[in-house]
Amino acid sequence: MVPDLGTDTRAMALPASWVRDARRARALSLVTLAWLGFESALGLAAGLSAHSVALIGWGWSSLGEALAGLIVVWRFTGSRLRSPASEHRARRAVAVSFWILAPYLVVHVAYDVATGERAAPTALGVVVTTISLVSMPVLGVAKRRLGARLGSAATAGEGAQNLLCALMAGGVLAGLAATSLGWWWVDPAVALLLAAVAAREGGNTWRGHSCAH
Repeated sequence: MVPDLGTDTRAMALPASWVRDARRARALSLVTLAWLGFESALGLAAGLSAHSVALIGWGWSSLGEALAGLIVVWRFTGSRLRSPASEHRARRAVAVSFWILAPYLVVHVAYDVATGERAAPTALGVVVTTISLVSMPVLGVAKRRLGARLGSAATAGEGAQNLLCALMAGGVLAGLAATSLGWWWVDPAVALLLAAVAAREGGNTWRGHSCAH
């Protein structure tokens, strides 16, 4: 693990194994970006069609995940690969990407409750969230392990977002199932729970704790 040197801008002499892991982290982020673009479009389309705030929030969170992936690609490209200052900036940027999601979900839930909007069942939502529930934990665990080896909270934070995406997908699926039974309140409850989790993970990443849990 490479120590966090804060905002020190001096280049570092790094082991070849660390550089290989950094390139793996970058490659995983690029693969994830391709899927997230597709996932986000389908999730938002299904959520807007069914008026499911949890599903809309899940689709929107995919954009936050994509931002985290872009940040990690930026972190491990060119001269930034050996720059501790780049890790510090990337970690803070990933934290902000978590915090973007939380207030959005809270405001959306408040609006829907106030206007009486209710979610409807959606087959497309079930399919896309099921795929994410299966695939995202694999990517998330791999990135968190790489983050621990690299000493990179930015990489581990991106992995945490992938795991959060899978958790959200499971929650959204539960909400969609409950909606079909007439339990409309499950959908906004899931959205609020996900907002709290996103806020917590943002704080952990900002403080550089993501690779420690």
